[in-house]
Amino acid sequence: MTALVRRATPADVPAMVGLVHDLAEYEKEPAQCTLTAPQLQSALFGPTPALFAHVAEHNGEVVGCAIWFLNYSTWDGVHGIWLEDLYVRPETRGTGLGRALVAALAAEAVEHGYSRVSWSVLTWNTPSIAFYRSLGAAPQDEWIGYRLSGSELTALASPVN
Repeated sequence: MTALVRRATPADVPAMVGLVHDLAEYEKEPAQCTLTAPQLQSALFGPTPALFAHVAEHNGEVVGCAIWFLNYSTWDGVHGIWLEDLYVRPETRGTGLGRALVAALAAEAVEHGYSRVSWSVLTWNTPSIAFYRSLGAAPQDEWIGYRLSGSELTALASPVN
């Protein structure tokens, strides 16, 4: 097996879009995933990219990705990495590619003086939770994630009449 983890290139975009859709299927929300190649291309490689990615190759084929962006800790006074999506195809899990992807983000954080790498995981996703714990990651059980989207987002953004 030849395995490699590296920064994503524009040529990787179609494979990464497929992986994100595979992740949505795994997370039981395929209809919620509307990502297109032009959207991801622009976010990663447009004039002002605010999204970054690493890919994992197995025998020359992209089989995994870590898609991330910078956040900022006002308490630490420095940036951190928010891991938006981590996905490795099922047939290549257990080969060390997931660990290598997260390790690449850890190396980015250390190299740039960022204070942390953070992410969320669904409570029912016990294989991923076990994997993250094996890396030494600590759950942030005292926090509850919130999201404002759709009609609620639009309503809140509308001027009060």
